Amino acid sequence: MDFSRRMVIGAAAAAPAVAALAKESPPAAEPVFGPAPAEAHLLFNENPYGPAPSAIRAMAQAASAGCYYPDAAHERLAAMIAERFRVKPEQVAIGNGSFELLSRIGLDWGAKGAIVCPELMFDEPIRQAEGRGAKLVRVPLAADMGVDLTAIAVAVNPDTSMVYLCNPNNPTGMLIEPAALRAFIRALPPQVTVLIDEAYNELTNAPEQASVIDLVREGRNVIVTRTFSKIYGMAGLRVGYSISSAENAERIRRRATTIGCAAPGLAAALACYQDTGFMRFSKEKVLEARGILLDAIKGAGLRVLPSQANFLFVEVPDANALRDAMAKRGIAIRGAYGKWTRWSRVSTGKIEHVRRYAEALPQLVRA
Repeated sequence: MDFSRRMVIGAAAAAPAVAALAKESPPAAEPVFGPAPAEAHLLFNENPYGPAPSAIRAMAQAASAGCYYPDAAHERLAAMIAERFRVKPEQVAIGNGSFELLSRIGLDWGAKGAIVCPELMFDEPIRQAEGRGAKLVRVPLAADMGVDLTAIAVAVNPDTSMVYLCNPNNPTGMLIEPAALRAFIRALPPQVTVLIDEAYNELTNAPEQASVIDLVREGRNVIVTRTFSKIYGMAGLRVGYSISSAENAERIRRRATTIGCAAPGLAAALACYQDTGFMRFSKEKVLEARGILLDAIKGAGLRVLPSQANFLFVEVPDANALRDAMAKRGIAIRGAYGKWTRWSRVSTGKIEHVRRYAEALPQLVRA
C-alpha cells in the first residue's frame, strides 16, 4: 500500500472521534493550534505534514484511556529506543520534548560547574540554569559561521562541567564535521560531559555518521538528546528522549518535575517510532522545500549557509525588516538573532507556503 493511501486510511480511522467532538464544540474563529489558514508558516522548524497516520490512530485510541497515568508507556518507549541504538533501557530518559530534557540537564550540570557553548546556538533550554546562577561560557563562531571546536576546547578548564552543542546547529543549520567532532570529544577531560542536541539528526545526509551515539556505547561521557518534534511532525505533542550512560540518565530522571509525558503523545510516539514510510515521506518533503528555498535565495543573489536541517540561515540587508515585509504578505519567518541582524532564518514548510516565500524574496530584497 503506498504512503498517500495509508495517510487517507489513517485519517479515516480517526474521523469518527473527531466528528463526535466537532458536534459538541462550536467552531473557533481561528485555529487553536497552528497558523491562520492564509498564513505561510515558515517560522518554527516544524514538520507540517505530521503526525503520521499511525500516530493519529494511536492518539484516537489513547483518548479513551486518558484517565490512567501512562507510566508503562514510558518504559515501552525507552525499550524501543534502546533496542534501535543498541544501548540498555536504563540509558534512556523520556521527557516532554527534548527541550525539557535539555533544561533538566542544564540545571543539574550547571550547578556543578561552567557550561561552555557556542555564542550562537539554540541556548533557550539552558537559560533557566543561567537564571539560577549557572555560568555560561559562550565561544564565538568560526569565520565561516560554523562551531569553532578548537576555541571551545581552549575554553574548557577545571571549572567546566559540560560542553553543550547543537548538531546540526540552530539557527545556522550547519553540521559539525563528524570526524572532527569525535576527535574533539575524545580529547576532552573525561569528567567534562558533552551534551549534543541532535533534534535534526534524521534530516541530515547521513544520520548515523552525524550522530555521536556510538560514543555513548563506547563509554564516553556524552549525552545525546533527540525529539519527535521534527521528522515525526509531533512538535505539539511534546515527546523527546536522551541517550547516555545509565548514571547520567538517572541524574536526568531525578530532575523531572512532572509525572511524565501525556498519554496521547506517548501513544503517538510508540506507534510511529518505526514508521519508516512516514519518515521517508517527511524527509523528501523537507528536501524538496529546501531546494525551492535555495534556488530562490541564490536567485536573489544572497548568501546562505550550508544546511542539513529543515531551515536555512540567509544573509540579508536587515533580518527584522525582511521579517516585517514578509509578514505583510502573510508569510511568517524569524527576525534577527541578537547581534546577528543581517541573518534571517526561514524554515521549510508546506510546499505551497515555501513557493510564496520564494516568489516574494527577490522582490523584497530589491525593495
